[in-house]
Amino acid sequence: MVASMNSEPAYGAATLGLIDDVFARGVSRAAVLMRHSAREFDPAKHDLVNPLTDAGRAYSKNLGEGLPKQVHVRGYASPPERCMETAALAIDAHQQGGGTGTAVRPVESLGVFYALDQIKMWKGLQNAGGLDAYVRQWTEGRVPVDAMLPAQLAAECIATTLLHRLRTGGNSAHLDLCVTHDLSLMMFKCELLGEAPEEHPVAFLDGVVLFEADGEVWLQSLHSEARPVTHAVRAVS
Repeated sequence: MVASMNSEPAYGAATLGLIDDVFARGVSRAAVLMRHSAREFDPAKHDLVNPLTDAGRAYSKNLGEGLPKQVHVRGYASPPERCMETAALAIDAHQQGGGTGTAVRPVESLGVFYALDQIKMWKGLQNAGGLDAYVRQWTEGRVPVDAMLPAQLAAECIATTLLHRLRTGGNSAHLDLCVTHDLSLMMFKCELLGEAPEEHPVAFLDGVVLFEADGEVWLQSLHSEARPVTHAVRAVS
């Protein structure tokens, strides 16, 4: 793998292990909510415009090569290019390796829909001293409501989106590959799994998996056992 050759972290390897673990339980359909791959950090560009690096593209392909080939993969992503490209490269590599998949669709609920005022959001993030502290403030209700949608509502929106897509497409085995941002994933894990952002930072291609079993909706991360989150998706029938 490229990551090993460069003596860099094997981005995505832990997420692949999580996906394999969920399907090994006999689950036929699952959705992974995952951060995009390695990206540029050019301060001269709007943050959402920064694209993947060449290494990031290689990590995305590596992840796709490792996806279970018996599972049909459907692609969804936050609209910014780096998220769309992460999903597209992964699914293309999955198909090249003998799997099947779909084209990637942009989905706004995987983006930064919760930022009601992006200028206030960025200022708040800077004042907090970093992403971890800002996510903590957000999930504790200490961010102005005109800047950010309450974290509970944002988490429920994402969870409902994942479950709704999971339940469409018949009964065939499939994985919904849903690519988002570190801010979204950190908030989601903190709100629904109680994982403190400062203790469990989100690396490139880290993810959580949502699935149904025993009449419950479950969410599992890289750091904790599966936990029922049915309460967060009650609106889905």
